[in-house]
Amino acid sequence: MLSAQSVKLAKVLPKVSSLGAAGARLKHTLPDLPYDYSALEPVISSEIMKIHHQKHHQTYVNNLNATEEKLAKAIAENDVEQIIALQPALKFNGGGHINHSIFWQVLSPKGGGSPTGDLLELIKRDYGSFDKMKDMLTQASVGVQGSGWGWLGFNQANGRLRIVTCANQDPLQPTTGFTPLFGIDVWEHAYYLQYKNVRPDYVKAIFDVANWEEVGNRLAQARLNA
Repeated sequence: MLSAQSVKLAKVLPKVSSLGAAGARLKHTLPDLPYDYSALEPVISSEIMKIHHQKHHQTYVNNLNATEEKLAKAIAENDVEQIIALQPALKFNGGGHINHSIFWQVLSPKGGGSPTGDLLELIKRDYGSFDKMKDMLTQASVGVQGSGWGWLGFNQANGRLRIVTCANQDPLQPTTGFTPLFGIDVWEHAYYLQYKNVRPDYVKAIFDVANWEEVGNRLAQARLNA
């Protein structure tokens, strides 16, 4: 039997595409970017975007598919020890696929500025102002030790926004229960070629390409599902 965390992970994994053969296992695929690799310049360089998407995200997808194949075999053979042993790889690579699939969508060459509508109203209610929320999310993201993510999430249980950090590629919803709205990747591969070791400059700049329209849409969907 799958662990509770595996079940949660499966529910939020990005949609998969079929291998084509009837009854064949569905495989995860690398999603296309909704813009060109150079579209986020000068905030994020074309070189970083290409490596980040084609190499790093693709590796998570490849490893996730390989892990799921091993997991299916272990389940079929009722190999409980192997099922347990595969959980870290499932969490890491599945989380990497989930996190990056969200990340590409919540950035936009037409982004920046401030949120509007219900998103802005909730930010004001929970943090006082957009600037205060941005400062808190910035501090949290910059303060991640090692690699990880800073998130603005939504707590469906009480309808409030939450600023949360996750280590490594831990996905927000399966590990905390909060719905991810806006995420900042603070792994070095997301910024080092351009910003070197100055993570604060990268985190500050990324708000200039934040796709608040998409974040607002994610909030609206989360509230519908609450």
